[in-house]
Order: sequence, then C-alpha cells, then structure tokens
Amino acid sequence: MKIIDLRSDTITLPTDEMRRAMYDAELGDDVFGDDPTVKRLEALAARMLAKEAALFVPSGTMSNLVAILTHTRPGDEIIVGSESHIFWYEVGGASTLGGVVLRTVPNEADARLDPAAVAQAIRPENIHFPHTTLLCLENTHNRCGGAALTVEYTAAIAELAHGHGLMVHLDGARIFNAAVALGVPAEKLTAPVDSVGFCISKGLSAPVGSLLCGTGDFISRARKWRKMLGGGMRQVGVIAAAGIVALQTMVDRLAEDHTTARRLADGLAGIPGMGINPAEIQTNIVIFESPETMSGPEFIQRLSEQGVKVINRGGRTVRAVTNRMVSTADIAEALERISSVVKNR
Repeated sequence: MKIIDLRSDTITLPTDEMRRAMYDAELGDDVFGDDPTVKRLEALAARMLAKEAALFVPSGTMSNLVAILTHTRPGDEIIVGSESHIFWYEVGGASTLGGVVLRTVPNEADARLDPAAVAQAIRPENIHFPHTTLLCLENTHNRCGGAALTVEYTAAIAELAHGHGLMVHLDGARIFNAAVALGVPAEKLTAPVDSVGFCISKGLSAPVGSLLCGTGDFISRARKWRKMLGGGMRQVGVIAAAGIVALQTMVDRLAEDHTTARRLADGLAGIPGMGINPAEIQTNIVIFESPETMSGPEFIQRLSEQGVKVINRGGRTVRAVTNRMVSTADIAEALERISSVVKNR
C-alpha cells in the first residue's frame, strides 16, 4: 500500500537538480563569511523580496526568533495573532530567550488582524507598561487554513503599526504560496514590512533552511543573534545550493499544490459527515472536521492504518497539506480510503 503523506509540505524531498547542485556546490566557511554559495542564495532571496540583505538560517522558527531578538529588547511587548505560528508552535522562545511579552490580537477567519484591535493593543507610554515595539504578521497563515494576506491589507496594517512607531515582521514561511495564489510578485507582499522570513524546505522542496530578509543593518545585527543561538554553520553551501535551485525552479509549480488541495477539499465535501467548505481553500492547506461519529485522534489513526497521513489540530479538526510528493492520482486514492474509513465506522 502506498503511503500518501499529507501531514505537511515539509516532507518534500529535494529534486534531482537540487541533489546535483549540492554535490557540485562551491564551499567555504559561512561563519567567516567565506561560503560563496550561501552568499549567492542570500543575494537571490533579498532580490526576490526586494530587501537589502538576507541571512540563511537553519529553520523558520529560528528565523522568527532572530527577527524578534533583533527588533526588540528584554521587557518589550510584541503583538502577534492569537492563531500565529510564533504563539502556538515556537516553544515560547521569544519570551524565554528574548524576555519579551507576547500580546495576542484575535485572528479573523481569513488570517487578518482587525486594525482597530491592533491599535487598541498598542501600549501608550506609561511607567507601568511594557513598550510595544513590534507587530508580527503571518502569510500564508497556517492555523487559518493557508489564508493569504493581500498586498492592500499588508500595506494598511503596516502603515498603522509604523504610525505608532512599531516595526513589522512577517512570518512568510509560505510567502511564495501566497504570491502564486494571489497572482502578485512576492516582493509586493513584503514591501510594507521591515523584515520577512521564508522557508525553502516546505513547498519549494529544498531539504533544509530559511531566509531572513531586511535592511543591511538589520541583517548585520541578526547575524550576531544567529551565532548566539547556534545557527552559525560552516560549509553550509552544500545545503544552500539546493535553496538556489528551489527559488529558481520551484516557485511557479506551487500552483499545482493549490490545485490538488482544492481537489481534496471538493472530494471531502462529497463524503457524508465531513465538515469542510471548499470555497475557503486558497493555497495548499486543507482544514476540515472529522465525522461526529469519530474523534479526531480515532479518525487519524484509522486513516493511518489505511496509509493516509494527516495531523490532528485538536478535537475533530484535521489538517492536510498538499505538496510535490502527492499527485492528483494520490488525492483520488486518498479520498477513496477516507470514504472507506467513514463508511465502515
């Protein structure tokens, strides 16, 4: 039985072209700034997002943490969405290592933060209050079903934050998914923000790594934080080479993942008892509810026994993520197996 893995787009394997590039990569010591392949990757990332500079880091979590540490001082308060990846899945690193307070503002279903709520959350100057210094956004938004923030919304909320003296960081782990779905260049989505991090190890299919982009001064300071966190790597061009191929060849094909996600959502909607609205699917993340006759964990266990892997998001909520390793035929097969599990309960 073929395993159909829909847990995440992080399970993507490097392409043959990436493997060849890794084998042939020109290497140096990146901590000394001597790895030419890393330099090329960072320059390419900065150019694609229209930022002055970029920094190669091992993971998206480190990218967000380095950005927060660079933008803030201990005792500051930052504003994040109530459903943000930073708040839910990054082990409280900003508070533990940066000494900053996380102030949450509710995410709407489409991932936006209400501007009025953001404005209200910004602290006035008062000896009793922490200093609000940073607003963090997320695009696409993981827990909001892969929703994409538009150019117009990002510009408006960033303008509000800047007007109150805040910097803006964008967790753009899947920013190219957003760009492809909205039909705009990624640089348009990142132009209003002061820093942005994105992953090359998700839908872009490189094996490891993320890029943090911003001004030259910001990246210079961020580089020191990366070193402190243990993210300074040596002949890391062997990995960066795959990232160059990913950015040059894999962005446009993300549209295929969005198409298979909609096929999955449409198919799930046709299975009695499944809770999903296919019209809400924008990118490659599909959030749905298991039938009332099964708890989320039981449903996922039964699917796993049938060779379909998904993730439980709590209760009956399930997440499936389409990716390069899952074909249209795989989606059809997954739907048959899911239907069988539901019917045979």
